[in-house]
Amino acid sequence: MAGLVVYFSGVYRLLPGPDRIPMAGRLSELAVLCGLSLLRRWVPGGLLLGTLVLAADVALDPSLPAVAVYTDLLYAAALYGSRRMSRVLIGVAATGGLVVLFAVLTASAQSQTAVVSALGILPFVVVPVWWATNVRQHRDIAASERANSVQLAKIAELDRRAAVAEERARMARDLHDVIASHLSAIAIQSEAALSVADDPATARTVLGAVRENSVSALEEMRTMIGLLRSTGSEDRYETTAPARLADLARLVESARATGMAVTVDSTVDESTLPAAVDLTAYRIAQEALTNAVKHAPGGRVVVSLRRRGGILSVEIGNDLCPAAARTGGTGAGLLTMLERASAVGGTLSAGPAGPGWLVRAELPVAEGRT
Repeated sequence: MAGLVVYFSGVYRLLPGPDRIPMAGRLSELAVLCGLSLLRRWVPGGLLLGTLVLAADVALDPSLPAVAVYTDLLYAAALYGSRRMSRVLIGVAATGGLVVLFAVLTASAQSQTAVVSALGILPFVVVPVWWATNVRQHRDIAASERANSVQLAKIAELDRRAAVAEERARMARDLHDVIASHLSAIAIQSEAALSVADDPATARTVLGAVRENSVSALEEMRTMIGLLRSTGSEDRYETTAPARLADLARLVESARATGMAVTVDSTVDESTLPAAVDLTAYRIAQEALTNAVKHAPGGRVVVSLRRRGGILSVEIGNDLCPAAARTGGTGAGLLTMLERASAVGGTLSAGPAGPGWLVRAELPVAEGRT
């Protein structure tokens, strides 16, 4: 519509002199260029046909509406076309100015007027390509930032899942230590109490061990539940001190109450051990004793603790009793011990050793730390 107004107002010509293109030809050019402009987003290749139409217009007598519509085709091709087309158009726009200038100089006899007209036409060629390239660059930057944000969100989600999995594994280890050790001891000690019902003194000793294991299990379970329910903003739940090797005597007495012959050989000063290593050594000894009570009841167990330089060695060996009834295991106890040893940078091995079974853990101890 604006082109029609410019044409019929008579101010459409860019060069002085007689008009060498009839009005019907001008309107035909405008119709073709406008039709191509309507499809500019889907058919960037239409720029070639538009260039041919503009070249004919410039060669005969350049007009303002044709040049103005062609700038829209340039902008669309640089913005919506392929990256290769966008790069090509940058060079074309640079050389196109020289072509336009040469064409105008050739078509006009007055060189000064031709130069002024060419300078008026050049912005219509250069500015659309520059503008579209700038817009495209910003769009690419925005798309890259969106892709980066999506990747960061995925990484954050993976980190969250890993943290949740790690926390679940830690909770599983702690629950296994509490339930497998204390409840297994309670079950075996209860069976022993039933077998010595005719001996009140022995039955009383065994039932005392059962009660001690029950109380310990309840305390640790209460502590764990309190920690899980706590939001961290306030300390509403009392926590018990973590078990350490100094409490090993309680484990030994509990195992002895089931009929095991337990010997402890230790030259380690527990007060010099880091808390994490101390707790790990205790939990490994607890699980190994529990397994010995379950799989070799009434046998002999030797617990050995040694510290050589920066390594704490924990060994629990027990005799195998082939004739004794054994309960089936899932292997969770061995996995738990291995995870605990690995968590502090140590190693653990478990398997047959001569006529018995040996669990051996080597835990690194940083010198000078407690």
